[in-house]
Amino acid sequence: MNPVQLWLVMGVVLVLIELEVPIPTFFVAGALGVGALLAAVTAWVIPLTWVQVVVWLGSAVGLTLWSRRFVPKDSPQLRDAEEAIALTAIPPGETGRVQYEGSSWRARCADPTLAIAPHEKVYVVDRQGTVLVVMPEMVNPWALPEDERRGVG
Repeated sequence: MNPVQLWLVMGVVLVLIELEVPIPTFFVAGALGVGALLAAVTAWVIPLTWVQVVVWLGSAVGLTLWSRRFVPKDSPQLRDAEEAIALTAIPPGETGRVQYEGSSWRARCADPTLAIAPHEKVYVVDRQGTVLVVMPEMVNPWALPEDERRGVG
């Protein structure tokens, strides 16, 4: 397989992956695929591998950054479905993983003093970039700071 064919196959596969992957990837696989297609054209004209790789990476990064302006900052999907399931433990003040709308997301607890156990039902209360902010379904009052347990917080 020559370099032109290799870049074409890689480009088509990545563009097809982009069509099948849910929205949170925001055109990353597609940008890599379009970059690979541009690298295929470059390989046809310039047989130097390093030039092809530079065209591929440069166009992929450029397209990814350009496409960010079209990504909504506040996802309407986040308001519709607010339940998720913790896939891993979420230690206090740290991140873990939750399953939300069929995808695995990084998540942290809205209360940095609470821990969330694996397989626990949580509610998505916010999204900060690619990290969901969640709260456990049943907040244990003994897990709260002493002032908040007494109603002083």
